[in-house]
Amino acid sequence: MSKTLDLPAPPLQVSHWFNTPGPLTLEHLRGRVVALHAFQMLCPGCVAHGLPQATRMHEAFPPDQLAVVGLHSVFEHHEVMQPAAALQAFIHEYRLAFPIGIDQADPQGGAVPLTMRALGLRGTPSLVLLDKRGRIRLHHFGRADDLLVGARVGQLIAEPDDGEAVRCDDDGCRLPEARHV
Repeated sequence: MSKTLDLPAPPLQVSHWFNTPGPLTLEHLRGRVVALHAFQMLCPGCVAHGLPQATRMHEAFPPDQLAVVGLHSVFEHHEVMQPAAALQAFIHEYRLAFPIGIDQADPQGGAVPLTMRALGLRGTPSLVLLDKRGRIRLHHFGRADDLLVGARVGQLIAEPDDGEAVRCDDDGCRLPEARHV
């Protein structure tokens, strides 16, 4: 199920990062489209569909246009999936080359981690697309069709950098209104 939104994304709340020299922030990624893939190691849909899709996106688009970020969001089987060493081995075995963060656990002991809760994710796999300004433009739970996701990423990459979105409907895509000086 997909929702199209136009809301600012909440900050990532990550306890540990892999495949990146330092912590990532969404502000650091501004100017690029961001594909945030939430997953769990023991989620069959994540292993079969979500992570392969994230890998294909990472390989298909230039990194200066699209940043693919994995978010390991554990909301079940906490004891089994907590050690960072287990996730490191998983990342290595599946040859995941994009940055991956461990969603910070709820300090009050709740089952849903902080970024997952802040984004209103319903489960894994989930895909959240952010435009170049850091606004949520797609919020999808479950298996997402590669062609539709690729087309949406292409639309977001093609949007002007001045913050005005190209307006598309069934008749076509229009350039933003010209500004008169």
